[in-house]
Amino acid sequence: MTTGPNRILDDFAKLMTDAAGAAQGVRREVETAFRSQAEKMLNSMDVVQREEFEAVREMAIKARAENKALSARIEALEARLAATSSDPIG
Repeated sequence: MTTGPNRILDDFAKLMTDAAGAAQGVRREVETAFRSQAEKMLNSMDVVQREEFEAVREMAIKARAENKALSARIEALEARLAATSSDPIG
């Protein structure tokens, strides 16, 4: 069994190690509580997640491209229809 200053330093080192461990545990609990509250607040605000936003954005881009293609196709069909209806034979 050690005595004197070495024993005091050993006890102090053990106390500091225990305090650091306790501080880490408190930090983890605070982070968990904060995340939970932040998530609850965001859910109540009806905020979309980034993945959902990106998926809808891609759908909109695709729909816009399809609309352009369909518009061009309609214009071509209307031009053909106009050409055949003005044709005296048709």
